[in-house]
Amino acid sequence: MSVARRQRTLARPVTVTGFGYYSGRDIQVEFWPASEYTGITFVRHDLGPQARIPASAALRVDMPRRTTLELNGARVEMVEHVLAALAGLRVDNCEVWVDAAEMPGCDGSAQAFVEAIDAAGVVEQRSPVPQIVVRQTVRVGGSDRWIEAQPSRSAGLSVTYDLDYSSHKAIGRQTYGIDVTPDSFRRELASCRTFITEDVAQGMLAEGRGQRVTPRDLLIFGAHGPVDNSLRFADECARHKLLDVVGDLALAGCEIIGHVVAYRCGHQLNTELAKRLLEQAEAYDGRFGFMAQRRCA
Repeated sequence: MSVARRQRTLARPVTVTGFGYYSGRDIQVEFWPASEYTGITFVRHDLGPQARIPASAALRVDMPRRTTLELNGARVEMVEHVLAALAGLRVDNCEVWVDAAEMPGCDGSAQAFVEAIDAAGVVEQRSPVPQIVVRQTVRVGGSDRWIEAQPSRSAGLSVTYDLDYSSHKAIGRQTYGIDVTPDSFRRELASCRTFITEDVAQGMLAEGRGQRVTPRDLLIFGAHGPVDNSLRFADECARHKLLDVVGDLALAGCEIIGHVVAYRCGHQLNTELAKRLLEQAEAYDGRFGFMAQRRCA
């Protein structure tokens, strides 16, 4: 049985600025300390302080290529990198105030958010962090793409991602696995960037999206590799997809103790696994009921 650590929040507020990849507008995100059992809550203060959106898998709405949450008409988009940074550094309680729907893209990674959290510092709170301990394998998806959670092989969360872009030789097939801790997240995952193929990028531009984005803002893969950019890791694409898994699983609203294996999956399946794990935890042990009420109501 895993021994729960204590909940953590920020020591002081901190701000990250940038622009939205889809909207092109300037955006400011403020990370604020929060009390125990708050979880991660997005606040659209441009709509008013009442526009609060908990980071919950139950609130996910379908939008291409990004994780989006909506409650009572208020929406936040591309939240996966913010959530990954908070989860990777084990910040359990935080209010994320933003002046637009979309989070800033920065360089396509979670690095700017990690640097801001480290600058703010974290403080330990009194209560234990809620946990889901995976006791049996849970899988979602089909034969061509899937993600599953297995009983833990360590004291926390570990993830292995199998990326298969065999049809695009510059990306190819990559597999990366890691025990997710604050140190390993900072060192191995935080700087790994969003990637798309050149034809997809051109299609988005033709549709009027991403007009402000350049090849320096993320990884755009042509036939021979990144266009006007260079890789930070040989397997950066697999690492970034693993980063997305960490962010999307944070929508379970608690710490997951288990080993997650993913094959060619994206945000929809990642979030579906978070839902399934929470459902099974509630069914297995009634002590998780308060978490569902607190995070997913």
